[in-house]
Amino acid sequence: MHRKKIGLIGAGNIGGELARLCANEELGDVFLFDIPAKENFAKGKALDLEQNGAVLGYDARIRGTSSWADLAGIDVLIITAGIPRKPGQSRDDLVATNLPIIRDVANSAKKVCPNAFVIVISNPLDAMVYEYKRVVGAPKNLVVGMAGVLDSARFQLFLAREAGVSVKDVRAMVLGGHGDDMVPVLSMTTINARREGGSLEDRRANAQGRRRDRQSDGNERVLCARFERRSDGEGVPA
Repeated sequence: MHRKKIGLIGAGNIGGELARLCANEELGDVFLFDIPAKENFAKGKALDLEQNGAVLGYDARIRGTSSWADLAGIDVLIITAGIPRKPGQSRDDLVATNLPIIRDVANSAKKVCPNAFVIVISNPLDAMVYEYKRVVGAPKNLVVGMAGVLDSARFQLFLAREAGVSVKDVRAMVLGGHGDDMVPVLSMTTINARREGGSLEDRRANAQGRRRDRQSDGNERVLCARFERRSDGEGVPA
């Protein structure tokens, strides 16, 4: 049985977490790649994650490496490599630092896995996605950036906190380049499937009222079930 191969470029916190998620869902065998100076770190993290499968019950091969030869024929390549922002920096300030890194990754990937589906996470995201596609010459449907879902999720969480509702009750959308100029699309934003106007206090009060209604409905169903059991002559649990 052929198993998909997933390559993660960068064995830091994000790379390690993505490796865990891929393994936990058994999406394929995972190769955690980093530079030679960090090869032992990548191998140690990969071993920890693979051993964790014995506890959580997933069966995925996870290997740490610094050799591009191990990534030959990769089906999915996820790029997290790059220098993170320092306090006071914008994402655009990272262009000069991270552009050479993405070019090096792209040149290596072009040799061993030019047909991989690529997800870029490195910042500044839009510039990194464009440069990877340009260097590899990959079709536009094979190179994407992970940004919109992240920013939409952040917006969704903050709305849930302010409205005092579960994050599951909120749907939100943010569009635009990954950065300070992204725009929340309020017409596509709902709380409990409603597009609500008014003040934040009004929306919070409405949300709390709906929670009380759901709780009341639940209590009524429990009482009805107990009444039915009593009518049938069954004991009613305490």
